[in-house]
Amino acid sequence: MTEDLSALEDFHLKHDLLGSIEVGILILDRDFNIKMWNQFMQNHSGMMPSTVLDKCLFELFSEIDESWFRQKCDPVFKLRSPAFIIWEQRNYLFRFPAYRPITSSVEDMYQNVTMFPLTSLSGEVEQICTVVYDVTDEAISKQRFQAANEQLQKMSRTDGLTGLYNRRYWEEQCEHEYKRSKRSGGNASLIILDIDHFKSINDNYGHPAGDKVIKTMARIITTAIRETDVAGRYGGEEFTVILPDTDADKAFVVAERIRKLAEHLPVEYEGKPIKFTVSLGVAKLDPSYSSHSVWIDRADKGLYEAKESGRNRTVLNK
Repeated sequence: MTEDLSALEDFHLKHDLLGSIEVGILILDRDFNIKMWNQFMQNHSGMMPSTVLDKCLFELFSEIDESWFRQKCDPVFKLRSPAFIIWEQRNYLFRFPAYRPITSSVEDMYQNVTMFPLTSLSGEVEQICTVVYDVTDEAISKQRFQAANEQLQKMSRTDGLTGLYNRRYWEEQCEHEYKRSKRSGGNASLIILDIDHFKSINDNYGHPAGDKVIKTMARIITTAIRETDVAGRYGGEEFTVILPDTDADKAFVVAERIRKLAEHLPVEYEGKPIKFTVSLGVAKLDPSYSSHSVWIDRADKGLYEAKESGRNRTVLNK
């Protein structure tokens, strides 16, 4: 009688322990039938042990990729080696609702999972224990940190007014393209452009109008170039574009496209149209250039010539 009471107390102790642990615990046999289902799993799945015991895991939870999960468990059975699944690989094994749906920014619980072998008295692994950890808070915090970090990186390399790359980052990309093209022997060209008589726009219409012209110019450039091209605001009303794998003649065509778009797209400000034009200099990368600065200088000389010869034109500085 004493031994029976002791065994009963031991059973209740283990049951209470498994019920109070804030992790999911389930035991699977070789056919992936569920042999144990603790309180955590019951609470988050809404399924009582009587509903799931001796049932196949894959029949109950369609979100689990059967072939993938079998492959993950294979070394656990054969090599007696634990296996792990982290939320960065897959957000969850079981699609449980997030624990705090009101304060949480996600619908599903993020999970880390560990599978480890359970060895029988014969020394064979006939079952594995799967432990499910709720790591939603950790995952959300990491995602928010990464998003904030990405935003800071973006802010550090973009111009606040236009959204184009700022001068520092653009010059880094220019140097990178200079080295890449010299190494590969490929073509690359550069465009530098400047809004004509920009000071008079500010003087006649005010700085907010000037800012709108600059933003419009940035949109024109973005429209006229390829995704692989690199546009930047070089300073004030001056813009630059790197055109990888582009010879001088094709770069000239792009520059002319930008010039014509600007000429025929006045900016509306407080009900008044503001017409503006741009001057552009184009330079193809020459292998003899000693640095990317020389390349920039060649394009800048083309821009200077365009302005000196009447503005609203493109000069190819060969």
